[in-house]
Amino acid sequence: MIGIGGSAMAPLAGMLRERGHRVTGSDAGVYPPGSTLLESLGIPFSAKFDVANLTPAPDLVVVGNAISRGNVEVEEMLDRKLKYHSLPEILEEEFLPGKHSIVVSGTHGKTTTTAMLAWIFQVAGKKPNFLVGGVAENFGKSYGLGGGEEFILEGDEYDSAYWDKAAKFFHYHPDDLIITSLEYDHADIYADFGAYQLAFRRLVNLVPRRGRIVVWGDADAGEALRQATEKAFCPVITYGLESGNDWSATDVQADGDGMKFRVKYKGEAYGEFRLAATGHHNVLNALAALVVAQGRGIGRNALQQALASFRSVRRRMDVKDEVDGIVVVDDFAHHPTAVRATIEAARLRWPGRRLWAILEPRSNSMRRRVFQDALPPALALGDRVLLGSVHRAGQLGEEQRLDPETVAAAVRSLGKDARVLPGADAIADVLAAEARPGDLLLVMSNGNFDGLCEKLLKKLAARQIPTGAQTN
Repeated sequence: MIGIGGSAMAPLAGMLRERGHRVTGSDAGVYPPGSTLLESLGIPFSAKFDVANLTPAPDLVVVGNAISRGNVEVEEMLDRKLKYHSLPEILEEEFLPGKHSIVVSGTHGKTTTTAMLAWIFQVAGKKPNFLVGGVAENFGKSYGLGGGEEFILEGDEYDSAYWDKAAKFFHYHPDDLIITSLEYDHADIYADFGAYQLAFRRLVNLVPRRGRIVVWGDADAGEALRQATEKAFCPVITYGLESGNDWSATDVQADGDGMKFRVKYKGEAYGEFRLAATGHHNVLNALAALVVAQGRGIGRNALQQALASFRSVRRRMDVKDEVDGIVVVDDFAHHPTAVRATIEAARLRWPGRRLWAILEPRSNSMRRRVFQDALPPALALGDRVLLGSVHRAGQLGEEQRLDPETVAAAVRSLGKDARVLPGADAIADVLAAEARPGDLLLVMSNGNFDGLCEKLLKKLAARQIPTGAQTN
């Protein structure tokens, strides 16, 4: 496996190992959770690319989508005409045949919704097979091969491999399809929103007439999402917070570190639920999962038990620690809509705290100007805003690249303090100096932000007054 340390590649290595294959791999550095998973399974890997890793010759090479031409192992693989596949091709050929494929797609919420579905099916005794684009905390890993009838997959719209620029989800042949939302993303893959929307329209066209499409139906979902499903050959079921949907959540309210809500089906009461996750966006995720699970024969009691005991996905509102009354939270948000939803959810969970919104422009879309106008209103929902520099800024021309200073100025025009700092060390220094007891430090990045959370916690701990020390 070339690129074995990837967020989906490492779990796939585990799945192949469980299927009885001998698996080896390489990557340019392998870090947790990928390294931890591989080591726990006894899967050998090299922390550098080298043609020697292809000796003895493997029966099959799996090439991750982060790997490009010019990679020494790819060039050797092609020269020697070794058989190779992409990650989604392996899923398509090795794991999906004979299974009822449940695919969770959409711009936002698909990782959490996939993990919810897997946990619901587990609680219901359905022995799910699943692959999630993150560590599902209820399982402690990203995949499971329970042997049941269903395979639950996160349907990623990102490309499949260097030779296959089509979305991964075209390989997953959905029987049940969820589309959580539809907003422009992945500007490095899709030239414009029309091209992005077309991928989802093509996905809809893969669902058989006996299948089902479950789609967010509120007005906020937008016309593009409705258009994506208008030519479906199977039933389209809507869910949301508005009464016009087939399934709706009402009386939604925060409940400690979770949410409470009632569910109606076509206007008739279905049940009361508590979700162990915060935010209206997570209520929508739960409702989508509930609709699919109920359609697969899972009863209300199992649904209630599963949602109440759901433990989310690592790096989704992940509380790292509390030091001197200051709470540090790590989140994966990397799109203006996700930033907004994350801040709103944090407000519900920790009301009354001064909230620092701390963002690293790291994803391939966030690094570009495409979100420069949409980011300030989302960030301004925080009380104070800190922006890091653009990750790998030199790879983009100035005319393409997001300008954090412009974003910060726009946030200030909305009445909130906003600053741009060069990196994690500078941000940690500012927060260690200015954060006060009762603050909430919300760190948002789709990477590790150069270890910001860990650096921050160390600096906050170091500033505490030693036990027994006196102040003047």
